[in-house]
Amino acid sequence: MIDNKYNCKFRGEICRGHREERNGHKAKTLWFTGLSGSGKSSIAHAVEKRLFDMKAIAYTFDGDNVRHGLCADLGFSQKDRAENIRRIGEMTKLFMDAGTICLCAFITPQNEVQQRLRDAHKQGDFFLVHVDCPVEVCESRDVKGYYKLAREGKIKNYTGINAPYEIPINPDLSLDSDKLSLEECVDQTLAFLADKIAIPS
Repeated sequence: MIDNKYNCKFRGEICRGHREERNGHKAKTLWFTGLSGSGKSSIAHAVEKRLFDMKAIAYTFDGDNVRHGLCADLGFSQKDRAENIRRIGEMTKLFMDAGTICLCAFITPQNEVQQRLRDAHKQGDFFLVHVDCPVEVCESRDVKGYYKLAREGKIKNYTGINAPYEIPINPDLSLDSDKLSLEECVDQTLAFLADKIAIPS
């Protein structure tokens, strides 16, 4: 018999609290925002690997595993980009209900959209991480040449070149990825997360 000490309000006897208890950690969403090339995805995947090694349940969402499936019907207009982020935000809530630590790496350039994401989650479930890196450094890392194409006018509305990136207002964590190594960024992220998901620092 399942103990309903978590007062499950939805169908079934198992809820998030039971899953978190079995996993040995809380479920949260960590949303990495920053320019293309700032290191968002690299940091998120490296954090996921460290959490996996600690036997925590975590998953990284980025453009590669979302755009081709869940959001394959969306383009890159401002409206479609906002819908892309909205869908991912809703998906992370389902994954958290399943007891998963969600690591999301998306540019998310607008303060309004960043705040909308935060408002859509329960207080204490969502943390915004600003991966801060000058556009010149991001551009130097761009092996695909997208920044060059944007400067030549061949790509329109490219964030940081011909579309604005609004620096987050009061992010929960800020990482200077041009000054810190990947390992240092991961260490700082895990130290930030330690008490919030109940894992050792």
